[in-house]
Amino acid sequence: QVQLVESGGGLVQPGGSLRLSCVASQSVDRYLEMAWYRQAPGKEREFVASIYWTGGSTLYADSVKGRFIVSRDSARNTMYLQMNNLKPDDTAVYYCNLYQYWGRGTQVSVSS
Repeated sequence: QVQLVESGGGLVQPGGSLRLSCVASQSVDRYLEMAWYRQAPGKEREFVASIYWTGGSTLYADSVKGRFIVSRDSARNTMYLQMNNLKPDDTAVYYCNLYQYWGRGTQVSVSS
């Protein structure tokens, strides 16, 4: 069983930045990939970004490409999501995912 805990969400103005963190309760070195998803009110959960734990290759949804950066710190069992130039459409609960494991999410609100 792996517990995932997200943090770093909050309220930010359009054009602002936030950095989300996801800490795993144990080493995830034996897993291939971790990912970020998000769910806006009234919408389905959608893929945001993922990172291969070994090698660090990344993948992004078109809607965040060029604005978000996913990274990881293997020594801290932590994945990050640097979110720049935030837009109101980025407002959602952001979830960390490791295969069948999900965190509880952290709220990101973008509004003036």
